[in-house]
Amino acid sequence: MGRVPVVVAAAGADWEARALDALERGAPAVVLARRCVDLPDVLATAATGLASVAVVSPGLPGLDADSVQSLHRAGVTVLAVARAEDLLDGDARRLRRLGIAHLLAASDLEELAAAVVAAASTAVSAGTSETTSTKAAPERKAGGRGRTIAVWGPTGAPGRTTVAVGLASEIAGAGHETLLLDVDPYGGSVAQHLGVLDEASGLLGAARAANAGQLDPDRLEATARQVSERFRVLTGLPRADRWPEVRPAAFADLLDEAVRLVEYLVLDTGFSLEGGPVDPFGGTTPQRNQMTLTALETADDVVVVGSADPVGLARLARGLVEIRDVVPNVRPRVVVNRTRPSLGWSDREVRAMVEGFVTPLDVHFLPDDRGAADRALMSGHSLTEEGESPLRTAVAEMVEAVLGEPLSRAVRGRLLRRTSRRSVTIAGRTDSGSERWR
Repeated sequence: MGRVPVVVAAAGADWEARALDALERGAPAVVLARRCVDLPDVLATAATGLASVAVVSPGLPGLDADSVQSLHRAGVTVLAVARAEDLLDGDARRLRRLGIAHLLAASDLEELAAAVVAAASTAVSAGTSETTSTKAAPERKAGGRGRTIAVWGPTGAPGRTTVAVGLASEIAGAGHETLLLDVDPYGGSVAQHLGVLDEASGLLGAARAANAGQLDPDRLEATARQVSERFRVLTGLPRADRWPEVRPAAFADLLDEAVRLVEYLVLDTGFSLEGGPVDPFGGTTPQRNQMTLTALETADDVVVVGSADPVGLARLARGLVEIRDVVPNVRPRVVVNRTRPSLGWSDREVRAMVEGFVTPLDVHFLPDDRGAADRALMSGHSLTEEGESPLRTAVAEMVEAVLGEPLSRAVRGRLLRRTSRRSVTIAGRTDSGSERWR
């Protein structure tokens, strides 16, 4: 290895002069490329390719997970220098959450040159980051982590949120700690479905804490809303134009913390899988659909929702091709929503269409039970809270397949009590319902 170019941004810390002296004495192994005055100066220098290691102070204004990820993409490893007592007080944990793996106590600055060389030898390759790597996803269960289920569907409102809410509430009803996270970058509706009318967005609050390196299970649990005994929800974006506030590194950290908190993490994603434009100058631009893509790439299970009408099935067919390109190693579970006899297709015909594009784990059919869906939406309750209905029964059957285990005795008893009623009475008025479409 040749000489290692270093930039220093101490933000006025009292160790700066000693650090510069240590780097000078460390020549020719290291060379001081620039003494930066602030974080934008560090980022600009990194973009030119003139540095391999950035020595920074934890108090550098603006230092967060997103800026650390930008340095990693530029091929610059970050080494933080802090007081020994600060590292013992938990600052080390926060810095590691930001993606800074190399730390040095200010009292050990005589070792700075050697630490810089060691950091350079383990540099993060351009375009990757420790905070966003998904290589460790298969090890989650061995590490005591939960299971992530991403619910996706093509454009056209096929019922993604209805399925995600029903899935999460039934899993919680079966006795599992469950967190539903609304990650639709176009403005989610989980809060409206569950009657959560807080102005504060749980997703934005958690993402801000993650970007500052301050998100831990306690903070996340406090940010999420408790819907029922084992069911929590993290509400989504209050407005669609606020998607840039969820930075990629922070979102990856949020998912990592969430899956440690509960047994099942359910993600209600957006519809678009389109990548953003490529910066012709080699920089990075925000990607609106990055939350959806990250959710799918990190999920243990993917549920694809499509509508049973001709337009919905055509979109589903195209979506199955797209999803196969995004997560080629995942066999999705397909849900055909709003099925009804008037469409004229049998389950076998629809299943054959699906299997012509992917090999799913299974294909589930949810009836067009508008009465149950409307009651749940208007009351701000989940289907589980609203009681027995053909739609809830079908969702519960799907949950049993997703869990891969029998539901509790109470839930099993409900599944065995099939309803054959063709209508339900609401406030003295009879509305048409439907049986499970066969």
